[in-house]
Amino acid sequence: MSNRIMTKYAGNPVIRPSMLPQEVLYTFNPGAIKHGEEYILMMDATTLDDIHRIWIARSKDGYSFELDPQAVSWPAPDPGHPETCTYDPRITKIGDDYYILYASDLSQNDVRIGILKTSDFRSFERVSIASELGNRNGALFPEKKDGLYMRLDRPFGNELSPCYMWISYSPDLVFWGKSKPLTYEGKPFRDGYKMGAGAVPIRTEEGWLEIYHTVSQTCNGFIYRLKACLLDLEDPSKVLRYTREFLLWPEHDYEMTGRVANVVFTCNALLERDGTVKIYYGAADTNIGLAEGKLSDIIGACE
Repeated sequence: MSNRIMTKYAGNPVIRPSMLPQEVLYTFNPGAIKHGEEYILMMDATTLDDIHRIWIARSKDGYSFELDPQAVSWPAPDPGHPETCTYDPRITKIGDDYYILYASDLSQNDVRIGILKTSDFRSFERVSIASELGNRNGALFPEKKDGLYMRLDRPFGNELSPCYMWISYSPDLVFWGKSKPLTYEGKPFRDGYKMGAGAVPIRTEEGWLEIYHTVSQTCNGFIYRLKACLLDLEDPSKVLRYTREFLLWPEHDYEMTGRVANVVFTCNALLERDGTVKIYYGAADTNIGLAEGKLSDIIGACE
């Protein structure tokens, strides 16, 4: 990779906390999708009570966004499964419905994967919430395999411990099993101190394209950066190829300074009709940036 695969938008950040209609501390890590001709961002917004809530931004051109007047009216959790914070949504379209997998938080390490669905991004219905704690970064594939839903996820014991991408299967989006780690050349796929799914996988002729975050440990913290891999179409637990070099990394003030320094993090990758991939990414857990690149270039960079 002699040249950059992804180009950051000159007008970044496209969304910052001051743009919201009420005062918030931070806004970051949006799920994104096209709904008709409208771009939808479902982003994390940290309100003044230090709770992460989901807020929607809408755009006709993908660059200039209008913010909803208030946070999403979130369906109440199931009895016995309370949640404090909701964040990092990933949106998958299956049929006429859009499924949102998100982190349902009791505390920093007590996290589960919740699932909502909507058809209009105005009202939302709860599908399920996992009973097991210690799993997040859920990304639902847009297709079933052998009658089963598939999701990428990331089980973990402690936020500071190494953890990696897994795949799980479900007949009904409620009960999940057959879980196993992704593998590369027959061994667990481990790229960085820890890593996790970012975008909803994109089907290509070369395999499922997955944009993921990889984390490097430094002497005084972590650096979050983005890479890509191709998963086997017949067995998505197998990594075929991946990028040896980073697609995106922190380099500007808005990516290096904020709630969590030195972070670029994505929950989306949108494929446009002309082959452009748009990635709306969280920057230092404070702002939202946009980067664009060609699908063919990203696939070609997977060596």
